[in-house]
Amino acid sequence: MTFINELRQLDPKDIGRWPAIFRGLAIGVIFLLLTAIFVYLLPISNQMPDLDRARAEEAQLLNTFDQRQMKAANFDAYKAQLADMQRSFGAMLRQLPGRTEVPSLLVDISQTGLAAGLQEKLFQPAPEIRKDFYAELPIKIRLTGSYHQFGSFVSGIASLPRIVTLHDIAIATDGKDTTGDRLTLDVTAKTYRYLDDAEMAPGEHKPGNAAAKAGIP
Repeated sequence: MTFINELRQLDPKDIGRWPAIFRGLAIGVIFLLLTAIFVYLLPISNQMPDLDRARAEEAQLLNTFDQRQMKAANFDAYKAQLADMQRSFGAMLRQLPGRTEVPSLLVDISQTGLAAGLQEKLFQPAPEIRKDFYAELPIKIRLTGSYHQFGSFVSGIASLPRIVTLHDIAIATDGKDTTGDRLTLDVTAKTYRYLDDAEMAPGEHKPGNAAAKAGIP
């Protein structure tokens, strides 16, 4: 019987009955295959961390590209939005009084309470608090009157041409009024003054530049 015929008669399901030479050959072939696979996969496994880093970098670059592409596509819309913001900012800055306008604004606030029929018990401007390019001027106010008169006062403050905000509002009954119709309003009114260049510390944001960018002459 030739070697080829013997090889054809081997039962792959019953390797234990194979002649020793064929079992040895089969073991050798399997060993060679395993060795080849190991030699092939070893450098790949060593390079897996580099591959993972490259994939992560690729994903990050693609994300950055998508974001920049979106910004580029919306560039005109961003320019229009910026122009609207500058116009709005300029309109707000124009509502901030200058240093010389503050006294007349304080008079306007006081007159607003009197025009509403309220009695002014306290009108005390506090020291101003400087912020970025403006100063905050708090004013402690105590008024007596009715709810309706308080509503007229708040409406009148909102109608002033300059920005005035109301804070720390507290309403209580007037102890001297037995009917309970007369109330006391304690409130802190805040107005805001625009700082000029001479008042800005070196290195701070110049209000003149802000006004120029906002379109204020």
